[in-house]
Amino acid sequence: MRLDKFLKVSRLIKRRTLAKEVADQGRITINGKKAKASSVVKEGDELAIRFGQKLVTARVDMLKDSVKKDEAGNMFTILKEEKLDKVEPEFIDDED
Repeated sequence: MRLDKFLKVSRLIKRRTLAKEVADQGRITINGKKAKASSVVKEGDELAIRFGQKLVTARVDMLKDSVKKDEAGNMFTILKEEKLDKVEPEFIDDED
């Protein structure tokens, strides 16, 4: 399954276009390697997603094309959430 679709279906990121933007900015890694929106996600993969000053690491537990809202949390397991001390300049959004 494509990374951007997994993020949307699992509701880690609400919209697929937003998931694509985050991936294209280099803020997502799969098993330690930078990922594009079109990267393939498999069960057991470890995703690290940078949300502003937070780094969320999750393991992919299940792949489905569509799930109900209350079942979306079963698609992944949050392994850790880290608060980052500083934001690197390339991740600062200067647009209004």
